[in-house]
Amino acid sequence: MRLRVPPESSGTRLDRFLAELPEIGSRAVAERLVRDGAVLVDGRARSKSHRLGGGEELEFEPPAPRPSGLEAEEMDLTIPYEDEHLLVVDKPAGLVVHPAAGHHTGTLVHGLLAHDVEGGEEAERPGIVHRLDRDTSGLLVVARSPEAHRRLEEMVRRRELTREYLALVVGRPRSWRGTIDAPIGRDRHDPLRHSLDTDSPRAAITHFEVVELLGDHALLRVTLETGRTHQIRVHLAAIDLPVAGDPTYGRAGDLGLERQFLHAARLAFEHPFTGEPVDVTSPLPADLDESLATLRAS
Repeated sequence: MRLRVPPESSGTRLDRFLAELPEIGSRAVAERLVRDGAVLVDGRARSKSHRLGGGEELEFEPPAPRPSGLEAEEMDLTIPYEDEHLLVVDKPAGLVVHPAAGHHTGTLVHGLLAHDVEGGEEAERPGIVHRLDRDTSGLLVVARSPEAHRRLEEMVRRRELTREYLALVVGRPRSWRGTIDAPIGRDRHDPLRHSLDTDSPRAAITHFEVVELLGDHALLRVTLETGRTHQIRVHLAAIDLPVAGDPTYGRAGDLGLERQFLHAARLAFEHPFTGEPVDVTSPLPADLDESLATLRAS
C-alpha cells in the first residue's frame, strides 16, 4: 500500500502516524511493521521515532487480517507487563484461554485481540504460547508477533520459562520438597480426565515445596518443568495431595471453594529480544485469599 503523508502531519512520529491509519489501527502493530522493515519512507527504512515532514511517500504492507469469525471483544484485562513484542496478562478464574468447543466467544484470546496479539500456527490461538485451565487464575505470557511467538515457544521447549504456582492441597506432604516425574496423558477410561493410567503418555515433571502447613491442608509452591494438560492437578492427586476445591481430581467444595485452589503466581524469563530479565508476580485472588485466611484462623 502506498500513500502520501499530508502536510498537516508534519512533525509527527512515524509510528504514531501509522497507528492512526485504519489499515493498521494500533501503535504496537505500527512499531512491529517498522521494526520488521515493512515500512518505507520515500523508499528508505526509517526508525519508529522518525519525524515526518509532510509530502513523503509511504509504502507499507498492511498486517494480515484476523481469521474469519475471530473478533476483538471489549474486556477488562489486567496486564502487569507489556512492550512491543509481548505482554503478560493476569487471567481471572472462569475465563477460557482460547476458542474451543462450547466457547466460540468470550475467551481470553478475544479480549487480547485488542492488544495486537499474533503468532502461532493455529488460527484460533493467536499469540498463545502456554495456557491455564479455565478455573486456574494467574499469569500468562502472550506474543505480539510471529517472531516473538517463535522465540517464546523455543524458550518453553528449552524450559527457560519459570512458572510458579501456589496450590492448597488436602493432606500432609511427606517431605518439605519433592519432584514428581511421571508421564501423563488422556485417561484410558475417562476421556475428560488426564492421568498416569494412559495409552498416550507424555513426559511430565513437577517440582513442589511446602510454604505453610495448615492442619490437614498444606500450601505448596509448585514449579512446572513441563506443561501438560492438568499436570499439577494430576501429579499432586497421584501423591495423595489433591488440590483443594478441585472438582475433577480433588475435593469439590472444600473450604467453600467454587474452583480449584491453584494460582499462577509468578512468571520469570529472559526477554527473548533484549535479554533483560522479566519477573512478574500476581497476588492471590480474593476468593483464594479468603479461604486461606479462614483456614489459618481455624
